Amino acid sequence: GGKENVLYVHVTLIPFLKASEELKTKPTQHSVGKLREIGINPDIIICRTEKPLNDDIKAKLSLFCNVPRESVIEARDMASIYEVPLVLHQQGLDDQIILRLRLRHRKSHRHTHSKDLQAWTAMVDRLNRPRREVTIALAGKYTDYKDAYKSVSEALVHGGIANEARVNIRFVETTAPGFERQFSDVGGILVPGGFGDRGITGKIAAARLARELRIPFLGLCLGLQVAVIEFTRNVLKLAGANSTEFDARTRHPVIDLLPEQKGVQNKGATMRLGTYKCAVRKGSLAHRAYGASVVRERHRHRYEFNNKYRRRLEAAGLSVAGVCAEKDLVEIVELRGHPWFVAVQFHPEFKSRPERPHPLFRDFVAAALAHCAAPSHEN
Repeated sequence: GGKENVLYVHVTLIPFLKASEELKTKPTQHSVGKLREIGINPDIIICRTEKPLNDDIKAKLSLFCNVPRESVIEARDMASIYEVPLVLHQQGLDDQIILRLRLRHRKSHRHTHSKDLQAWTAMVDRLNRPRREVTIALAGKYTDYKDAYKSVSEALVHGGIANEARVNIRFVETTAPGFERQFSDVGGILVPGGFGDRGITGKIAAARLARELRIPFLGLCLGLQVAVIEFTRNVLKLAGANSTEFDARTRHPVIDLLPEQKGVQNKGATMRLGTYKCAVRKGSLAHRAYGASVVRERHRHRYEFNNKYRRRLEAAGLSVAGVCAEKDLVEIVELRGHPWFVAVQFHPEFKSRPERPHPLFRDFVAAALAHCAAPSHEN
């Protein structure tokens, strides 16, 4: 116990009133007062603001909120969220936390910590000074609510950082008439995960365009299922091929529940959730990306690739590049003869980090850049 084990950091908004051209500190003073009423005395105040805080405002906050002047930290709006740790570090926030929690063990800590941030600083520099740029189409159904795809969007940004490129994400609503025209000038097409059949026809059309026009493609979870359905219908010519999630009576259930899952009423009980090992086939695009024969990825889905169609699909050119060895479940498929077409049953976006971009997103962005640079591609 003891106060040295507790630190209160209060994050607060400093509104800017355009009419009077001033920043208002009153809301922060009130919120600090409310915290004190319940026995919490903030040690540090982080001020979210769209304008720089001048010395007078910082002094006023220090006085009325009863915190040291250096404990009033400015967190101004930045072009990228990844710049924020550097801005906070420049104001000594990390040192204050270490000092107040008595975590410092050596005088050289500040120097060591600055050194630790060198890789992050270099990453932010690559993000802010891209040498190239590329547009990726994200074919989804929640395009009015882009935060639904936040993990995927950020993983694409991470892939851009690895390639010193800015990734412009074009959210394509697959239920909109004539949406296919939005794919004409993109470097790559991504079909993300999701549940339900809304927009499925459009996602299948997006996978077909990527396959036929040789546009780099990345399918995630539902994106793999869509790619398999499209290939079965249009290459194997099995009309009506589908997932039993969307058509329980389909003659060709290329995506289906596992036999032991059928009849289970509780959907949560049939969900494959968590991290599973995947064996990656040597020579595949996935193996080239990972540089490993066994990887661990996170899952959140119910329906699986139906192994009854595996041999026919592979013979026709849809190659199985990764399997969950425990149950021989297909985890990765690739299109033979295509520059870069990879679809996975898991969610690689969950493991991507700005300083450690996921290998599949890194290589997908690289393929998209190469596609745009090809002589036949119209920019």
